[in-house]
Amino acid sequence: MRLSTKSRFAVTAMIDVALRETQGPVALAAISARQHISLSYLEQLFSKLRKASLVESTRGPGGGYTLARHAQAVTVADIIGAVDADGSSKPYQQEGVDGSSLLTHDLWDNLNQKMVDHLSSITLHQLMQETLAKGANVELRPANKRGIFTQRDKATFKVNAPNSVFALGGNWVPSR
Repeated sequence: MRLSTKSRFAVTAMIDVALRETQGPVALAAISARQHISLSYLEQLFSKLRKASLVESTRGPGGGYTLARHAQAVTVADIIGAVDADGSSKPYQQEGVDGSSLLTHDLWDNLNQKMVDHLSSITLHQLMQETLAKGANVELRPANKRGIFTQRDKATFKVNAPNSVFALGGNWVPSR
């Protein structure tokens, strides 16, 4: 497992989604603006997170990403493993010039295992709670004022004109 800027951004973005998913899907553009991460970079990260079944996407207006599992079931190791998956399970497996394994191979292998164990013990829910405890401001999304489901204010729009051609004529009765 490698710790990189990519994994750090992925964990940050996942915390952002976890904090705001109760309001509905979280748009990548909003995460980009709040966390100062490039939108195209977020698209790449969330593609990998979606393939790893950590997030689900919703298309269309009001769409975005939500967690595919509860925040308590997602660990930091899951997130890092999803975005930094390079296929090598043992990154320090190298051979020396004489064909023997490097003298420090066991050291690096043990360190990597301890790091994986530690990151597997930290859940997204814990990180979310720590963020809220530090006083993070999770603003509510402003109400959507557009769309076919919004109602206009009837008090401001009152018409006193007739509503049909029959009302224009009043009580006009045709002659026989």
